[in-house]
Amino acid sequence: MNSGSRRLSDLPLGVPARVSHVEDRTSADMIAARLRDLGFVKDEPVLIVAAGPIGGDPLLVQVGFTRFALRHGEASRILVDPAEG
Repeated sequence: MNSGSRRLSDLPLGVPARVSHVEDRTSADMIAARLRDLGFVKDEPVLIVAAGPIGGDPLLVQVGFTRFALRHGEASRILVDPAEG
């Protein structure tokens, strides 16, 4: 993780960012692969739109023009950098 990167799960609501990468936790990480298949790829714009009422889970995340509900554990695998401009 570079100095400007943070986990998507730690990104405040409404703060635009760009995907840096998805962290693989095992050699054949099916969850990380699925996140990449859904569009969480380098430089894709991402934004947390809303959070659930109990503990903030799940998160409503917009990547590109698509929205997904992700659990904190899934969102913590995605590293993001602040959006420029």
